[in-house]
Amino acid sequence: MLSPKELLDEYFVENRNRLLEVAAFLDRLERAERADRAHTATDFRGSALRAAIATLASPSPNHVDQIQMLLSDPTSEPIPALDRKSALGAYDRWSREVRP
Repeated sequence: MLSPKELLDEYFVENRNRLLEVAAFLDRLERAERADRAHTATDFRGSALRAAIATLASPSPNHVDQIQMLLSDPTSEPIPALDRKSALGAYDRWSREVRP
């Protein structure tokens, strides 16, 4: 197990870069949302990303578990048919009812 200093020495720059990439993405997304007044509904993936970031900002021993559950489909019943050919990367919990 690495010490906190060893972890920072080894992984700080890599994760600093990731954080800057996420910040740049959010800046672009917010500019696009402001420019696109005709499309007033916020895409659930943006909401999921913002909720995940809020989770990161909170004190927690299980950030990964909380974010994985936030982004995952909590339903257990199969859907009758696929409505897309690819995954969306997040579950739309803001507009869908949770199925048992």
